[in-house]
Amino acid sequence: MSQPDFPTRIAYTEACTILQRVAAERRMPTQRLALSRAHGHVLAEDVVATLAIPSFDNAAMDGFALGHADLSASGETLLRLRGEQFAGGPLASAVSQGECVRITTGAVLPDGADTVVMKENTRIEGESVRVLQAPKPGQHVRRAGEDVRPGDALLHAGDVLTPSRIALAASQGLPELQVARRPTVAVFATGDELVEPGIPLGHGQIYNSNREQLMGLLRADGMEPVAWPTLPDDPARVESALRHAGEAFDLILTCGGVSAGEKDHLPELLQRRGKVHFWKTRMKPGMPALFADGGTLGPALFLCLPGNPVSVLATYLALARPLLDGLQGRAPRPAWRARLASPWHKAHERLEFLRGRLSPGDDGALMVEPNPADGSHRMRAAADSDALIVLDEGTREYPAGTAVTILAY
Repeated sequence: MSQPDFPTRIAYTEACTILQRVAAERRMPTQRLALSRAHGHVLAEDVVATLAIPSFDNAAMDGFALGHADLSASGETLLRLRGEQFAGGPLASAVSQGECVRITTGAVLPDGADTVVMKENTRIEGESVRVLQAPKPGQHVRRAGEDVRPGDALLHAGDVLTPSRIALAASQGLPELQVARRPTVAVFATGDELVEPGIPLGHGQIYNSNREQLMGLLRADGMEPVAWPTLPDDPARVESALRHAGEAFDLILTCGGVSAGEKDHLPELLQRRGKVHFWKTRMKPGMPALFADGGTLGPALFLCLPGNPVSVLATYLALARPLLDGLQGRAPRPAWRARLASPWHKAHERLEFLRGRLSPGDDGALMVEPNPADGSHRMRAAADSDALIVLDEGTREYPAGTAVTILAY
């Protein structure tokens, strides 16, 4: 491989800056989706309220609507039952002095009423209602516009459409929303040693676990990835497969074949046929990760991850997920923090993603227990954990209780 003309062995923060820049330049087009199909997508435009919510004063409880001034301040009150008001039903007559109207939750508050007494605090006596316990003025009434007023900013471009946000849009009568199209993603694992689960292993072979890990991570982030056949350690066949995928997908994710060994063909191929944005970052695990435009391999972006299974996990969470977020214009995810449940000695210079298990501390604070099996091949430790602990560059001691950034998975 010739002398590279792109950043190499860069800091993780610099790699993230490059990913964000390229993602902004390659932002996915938008599309309108029906609410039922928009769940989990990234909103592409702000949503401003046009309707007040509630749009009318209504009852918050089943009971009786009345004028609070008619209630006795010292004891029970007997009111004449004038009629009934059901949710969605015709408007009842106005409530006059000494009267009440039976009302159900969500029903329009009749004229003349300003308070609702709960059914449980009343007793029916013929055509009258005895109020046994007086409510406070205005109690159990939802006022028009108390939740949303016209002109309020309800949702923002970059928001992930959770069920509650979809419901908020539905409450405005919106049948569809403008969202970012999700990137199409092709997944490749590389290496002659890989065998599919269910097939007997030969000498020196291992099962292909990385593909299932990547496919699961992508699906959990809302993608619909396509798994391609394993790439052999043959440069011509690697180039042919990636050229076909590069013409058809937005992002190509590979694992393995990205370091500097004799069978690592991806760096040379992408330098020759594409445009490499960076190769190798000062992070552990996952240093050999490579990011490139496809160039003559097609319009796709290529993010090539190392082959060790924990490196795949770490580089997906640390590099691929931010890239996918950026391509969709997703708002930045929160930086979660937790306290180390036990001390840790960091003995190397690179930024590290250490596996850990989250739990609540005695004081309610979020704690994370580092897993001592920190080798990049030790997938069991990753399976026993649920977060990556981010340890900054440089050697140092981390006493128990130190606050650290975490990436949950």
